[in-house]
Amino acid sequence: MSKKRGFGVDIGGSGIKGAPVDLKKGALRKPRHRIPTPKPATPEAVVPAVADVIGHFEPEPGTPVGVTFPGVVRQGVVLTAANVDDSWVGVDLQSLLREETGYPVYVLNDADAAGYGEFMYGGAHGRDGVILLATLGTGIGTALIVDGVIVPNTEFGHLQIDGHDAEHYAAESARERHGLTDAEWIAHLQRYFSEMENLLWPDLIIVGGGVSKDHETFLPHLRLRAPIIPAELFNEAGIVGAAAFAHRAARAEAKAAQRAAEALADSADDED
Repeated sequence: MSKKRGFGVDIGGSGIKGAPVDLKKGALRKPRHRIPTPKPATPEAVVPAVADVIGHFEPEPGTPVGVTFPGVVRQGVVLTAANVDDSWVGVDLQSLLREETGYPVYVLNDADAAGYGEFMYGGAHGRDGVILLATLGTGIGTALIVDGVIVPNTEFGHLQIDGHDAEHYAAESARERHGLTDAEWIAHLQRYFSEMENLLWPDLIIVGGGVSKDHETFLPHLRLRAPIIPAELFNEAGIVGAAAFAHRAARAEAKAAQRAAEALADSADDED
């Protein structure tokens, strides 16, 4: 297993994109390949699509592949799927992708992947304290990093504001859905991030997702206690973070297997 190369795939509500990643630099080794997310976005349609994205690059056999999913994921099993299809709930996506692709695949929440990418290589690198990352897109994904440790599957995009999910109120998609002007959307963002500050008291807030490329148009207008900055990896944070996560997970599995083998050997010696 290469120490410097990995592969990441980001499953989104509108597109599935992936690329090989240089794990030393935290950057894509080749331009990402993107295909539209199938409609409806069922497991039967999405799993082959992810395999196509991976196959486009033909990674070396055995390369750990990190795959993000827009929902709660626990040990590779999807537990929520608010912005894709209800048929995902209860699906062991990690096992399906391993079988479909032949690669050691590791699945995690999309915002957690972006948060991990930013912690390893971006705006949160080397930062202690409480760091909140929020990706603004079809919905709002969040990652919470506390002294370098990611708290998995935080779903602060579903925080209730005036009786509605925050992502229906402040996600990037809310502008078009509700016909908001830039000023109105910025006011919604101000309300959302103020609520998050009052709940979590973060030391740093990072904004990711595709909209982070245009951060100059809205971040300077927000008035918060904590610094708020754009994701340094921009919309590639999920791919990079997923690849880094998969590489770490694969190494942890290999070490655990080695310890188990050594323990079994010691046990056999004792019996002799």
